[in-house]
Amino acid sequence: MHVLIRWKIKPDQVERELELLRAVYEDMHAVRPEGLRYATFQLDDGATFVDVAEMADGPGVLQQVEAFQHYRATLDERCDEPPAVTVLHEVGAYRFP
Repeated sequence: MHVLIRWKIKPDQVERELELLRAVYEDMHAVRPEGLRYATFQLDDGATFVDVAEMADGPGVLQQVEAFQHYRATLDERCDEPPAVTVLHEVGAYRFP
């Protein structure tokens, strides 16, 4: 399963968002969940973020990442626009990922 997730953070919450995301990635590197490829990007406006994820066994793999559970439990209070999830269906790829 490949997904794209887009959300926008309140301007006064951007630094907190970045701190929490760094903690999520530190935890991912420590836990190294199998079947997960995950990347987060911050867009030019500074407040909009995009995740691109490949989850071999579906989103349940993220249950292994404790920092992600904390991050997700508090995300709604930081959002100007809530996460919108889009399932991606590959048509073609070149050197990706």
